[in-house]
Amino acid sequence: MQIVAKVPETVASAGAGGPAGLAEWALVELQGDLESRSELSLAGQLIGDVHFTRQGVPVLIVGHHILWGKVATLEKPLLVMSKRQRTAEASAGDGEVMEMETGAETDNSRYHIQAVIRRKILFKSRPKPIIANVPKKV
Repeated sequence: MQIVAKVPETVASAGAGGPAGLAEWALVELQGDLESRSELSLAGQLIGDVHFTRQGVPVLIVGHHILWGKVATLEKPLLVMSKRQRTAEASAGDGEVMEMETGAETDNSRYHIQAVIRRKILFKSRPKPIIANVPKKV
């Protein structure tokens, strides 16, 4: 399962060399299955919180479980694009628009680049339960 997340500036490299104003995102990769107690889909639902330690180590908290991860650089960057219909007044020199060949000459769509993905946050260890301090005397 992969989830797209925004990378905090402490993790993002300063010399990335991307276009100005283009957001940098990261993939969150979980090893294994993420199951819900209910039959509802997890799409669009909040499943947990991602935090970073002072050393830049990612920590994912899902319910009463904690996962420790690492940040890895992708071999090839990915682009997040949205498909939009081309209008007559749209300018051809827009810097954030990438024309793609689709094989159809009458295609009226454009692909707007939303973000670039250069890193992934990998959680490959098993989740550990979060146990609160319980007094020894009850």
